Amino acid sequence: MQAQFSVSRGTWDRLERYVAILTAEMEHQNLIAESTRPQIWARHIVDSAQLLKWAEEAGEGSWVDLGSGAGLPGIIAAILSVRPLIMIESRRKRVEFLQSVIDDLGLTHARVFGGRVENMPGMSAAVISARAYAPLPKLFQSAVHLSTEKTLWVLPKGRNAENELEAVQSAWQGVFHVERSITDAESAIIIARAVKAKARKGRT
Repeated sequence: MQAQFSVSRGTWDRLERYVAILTAEMEHQNLIAESTRPQIWARHIVDSAQLLKWAEEAGEGSWVDLGSGAGLPGIIAAILSVRPLIMIESRRKRVEFLQSVIDDLGLTHARVFGGRVENMPGMSAAVISARAYAPLPKLFQSAVHLSTEKTLWVLPKGRNAENELEAVQSAWQGVFHVERSITDAESAIIIARAVKAKARKGRT
């Protein structure tokens, strides 16, 4: 982590504290794949932190993280940024976990919405992120009411990014491009703006 990002001692302490809380909670619920635990910093912390690079291009406003689960990237974004952040999570035990992390780390600019993404009241997010949440069509369908034309979508999509992007373009339009992940040369991140559903052609 220190090799890729320059952070303050206090921020580093929060990151280490989060990792400790996360690994301890793994005894009670499956927050990350057990096989990735030995590489938790590269596979999860740095992989989430790299999203800040693109999020900085967004205007002022809230960051919304869809299906936050273990807090990846939501908690990492809240530690590394002062941007207001909302994590959306429907599973009760994970909502409780996320709230406990927020309280423990004093992340007063972050909060958790306990419910489905579709049930989150409409808003104008500056940034929307999602890591291992849903395929692009479902992702856009469930969250487009949280966005505007200016919203920056930052979506890690692993090795299937190009295929997912191709599949979505028949029903959705926007300005899309693909960035390579710094943690896996074969993985990619979809960056999007001005996302909206295409108008359906009327029947003849």
